[in-house]
Amino acid sequence: MADAHGAPRGWAAARRVLASRLRFTSLRLRLVVVFGLVALTAAVSASGIAYWLNREAVLTRTQDAVLHDFQQEMQNRASALPAHPTRDELQHTAGQMAGSGQRFSVLLVAQDERGKAVVGNSELGTFTLQNVPKSLQRAVNEQQPVSSSNKDAYHLYWQRIDDHGKPYLVGGTKVIGGGPTGYMLKSLEPEAKDLNSLAWSLGVATALALIGSALLAQAAATTVLRPVHRLGSAARRLGEGKLDTRLRVSGTDELADLSRTFNRAAESLEKKVADMSGREEASRRFVADMSHELRTPLTAITAVTEVLEEELDAETGSVDPMIEPAVRLVVSETRRLNDLVENLMEVTRFDAGTARLVVDDVDIADQITACIDARAWLDAVELDAERGIIVRLDPRRLDVILANLIGNALKHGGSPVRVRVREEGEDLLIAVRDHGPGIPEDVLPHVFDRFYKASASRPRSEGSGLGLSIALENAHIHGGRITAANSPEGGAVFTLRLPRDASPLIEDGTREANGTEENAR
Repeated sequence: MADAHGAPRGWAAARRVLASRLRFTSLRLRLVVVFGLVALTAAVSASGIAYWLNREAVLTRTQDAVLHDFQQEMQNRASALPAHPTRDELQHTAGQMAGSGQRFSVLLVAQDERGKAVVGNSELGTFTLQNVPKSLQRAVNEQQPVSSSNKDAYHLYWQRIDDHGKPYLVGGTKVIGGGPTGYMLKSLEPEAKDLNSLAWSLGVATALALIGSALLAQAAATTVLRPVHRLGSAARRLGEGKLDTRLRVSGTDELADLSRTFNRAAESLEKKVADMSGREEASRRFVADMSHELRTPLTAITAVTEVLEEELDAETGSVDPMIEPAVRLVVSETRRLNDLVENLMEVTRFDAGTARLVVDDVDIADQITACIDARAWLDAVELDAERGIIVRLDPRRLDVILANLIGNALKHGGSPVRVRVREEGEDLLIAVRDHGPGIPEDVLPHVFDRFYKASASRPRSEGSGLGLSIALENAHIHGGRITAANSPEGGAVFTLRLPRDASPLIEDGTREANGTEENAR
């Protein structure tokens, strides 16, 4: 069973650690990503523009040179052919034209005397009319009207094509004044290879720029986040109560201003906490001194009230009936004042941290029975507890808790009060339920507050207003707790949960006290 529950807890812990690491590095990651995106955008944009400009320059330069050479060859050689050349003449002229410096394939088309098309090319079977787009053929053979702005009836046209994955430049024109139609085919594969090499170079440059920007972003993030990390660590130490935490300030940038602001805030907080601690310590000392000082006169007053109470209960009737109510009021208020002083002294010990456990083995059924019997509540309390449940707790403090819970139930809820004891793992649960009207929902969060009154119209009550808070403090010092709720069956239920063995708390308290003493030395 432990393994079955341990695995989910291990996964949850791992997720928490991973989440904390991601939170710690999130700003660093954002800086790196932003730097990378900016560098990638700039590098890709620059590389794209450079590639496009170089591509147009290379292709345009090659294209212009080839077309100019082809046009010159058409004017010099093709125009010298007879009006009706033979195939051999076309073939010979095409070969001469192809032998120019640009090295392109030539296809010449003319008509013989019978009006039949005659074709001659520089490379037999390699470059034919099928390789020339129909749209280009129509444009080349279309006669343009001659005007002052257009002196030639036929123009030179060109087009880039792709044949089996290889780029080519196709151009065509017709000899002005009558003559064959010529077409040229120039492979652009060398230029394409050069452009591919350029693209690879630009890609490598982009990758290097991205890597460089990531390294630069990492360095910048480290420079920026180091003060932020120090500030976060200082804030955590400040939150842990180390109010003397300060940051070293260097520079005049925004982070330095933030560090100075943190130091001023920490200094102000330390001063305010020191002032509040001083006032709180003075207040606790005043309450403790006042309680101690009140005990001496209260002892004398208590002795006198006991004598007066005996006189009231005596059969002789020595007390004047006219002052009997006043005497009884003095007796009851003296007892209330005595209880209040004792409670104040107990609260002062809790606030000062001087309250200590004195544990012993206790039979819980016997302990509850003794508590009820000592206060003459046997007729008003029902106990549901098995004998033989042995716990190791502080008997005196347990008695204080039980007396306050049961007394509060009898006072505000009415009898019968049911006390039920059960074991739950390593804990002991004691439920005290009354049969009263229950606790209003707006009062439930405040039932353990000191001096809290549920009704503002009744500021005075028989109790001191400290009983439940003292019971809760005694439960806390045992490592337990008390909860208040309303039972579905009616009435209020106070549930006390205590560990079955409070001895480890004594050892922890001893180690803490020794550690405090060593630090003081």
